[in-house]
Amino acid sequence: MAALNADDLAPLSLYELPFHLEIQKHQTQHRIALVSKWEIPVGARVLEIGCGQGDCTIVLAAAVGPTGHVTAVDPAPLTYGSPFTLGEAQSHISSGRLGSLISWKRADPLEFLQGNSERYDIAVISHCLWYFSSPSAISDTLKLLSSRVKRVCIAEWSLSSPQSQTHILAVLAQAALECRKPTSTSNVRTVVSPKRIKEIAMTAGLRLQNEWMITPNDRVLDGRWETEHVLSENFEEEIDTVTMEQREKEVVLAIKDAVEASLAHVERGAKGVKPMDVWTAVLAGI
Repeated sequence: MAALNADDLAPLSLYELPFHLEIQKHQTQHRIALVSKWEIPVGARVLEIGCGQGDCTIVLAAAVGPTGHVTAVDPAPLTYGSPFTLGEAQSHISSGRLGSLISWKRADPLEFLQGNSERYDIAVISHCLWYFSSPSAISDTLKLLSSRVKRVCIAEWSLSSPQSQTHILAVLAQAALECRKPTSTSNVRTVVSPKRIKEIAMTAGLRLQNEWMITPNDRVLDGRWETEHVLSENFEEEIDTVTMEQREKEVVLAIKDAVEASLAHVERGAKGVKPMDVWTAVLAGI
């Protein structure tokens, strides 16, 4: 695998201010830690499911080098995303030195796989399983991948680590509300634990080759962002507008209150929320 350096790769992402670049460096370093575990070889043909704004895509492109290629698939509209849209972020990456190694595809992953028979060396699903609409959508996607790639590399938040209680509760608060939404554009839609992911993968025809837990740097800010969202006025408005029984509403409110109570024990408030550990694994066909 090619040598990977966050100081070298992070500036290839779209950013506005110097402190945004610092945030991006930590996000990039986290992706480098994941890709290093997966041992992506130079020259590999990689299919990335749920590429988003390309945080992991850049690292994958650097790993496969000039003789490899990354096909990056995401179903979100190009107008989706903040502080930059997917379209803006992806176009910026395409204009950089790794742009020729990446093909962006705006498509539902399942429909993309059903619509062509192309094979890849490796599929990567990094921090995007919670965006899937249901566990069955995850299972169907993995079933198709099991016969089309040599390995599937997955990374997702672990729902563990005692120091990250606030982040975990913030995710569960959103998950409790999502269960009652017919459609969604939220970051958290279908929460699945590492145990459930492995069970789904096995049913889909994949076996576990290896797995690890990675503790992100405290300056990976996902825990802070999820906490701030749950405690925002927008989340309260969502609770009021989503149709559900009163008991269900009380569950969401209780978890939201637990987030707030947990935050009272965090030094620096939301800015001090630590991200939970990340579970990552390599799977192969049975």
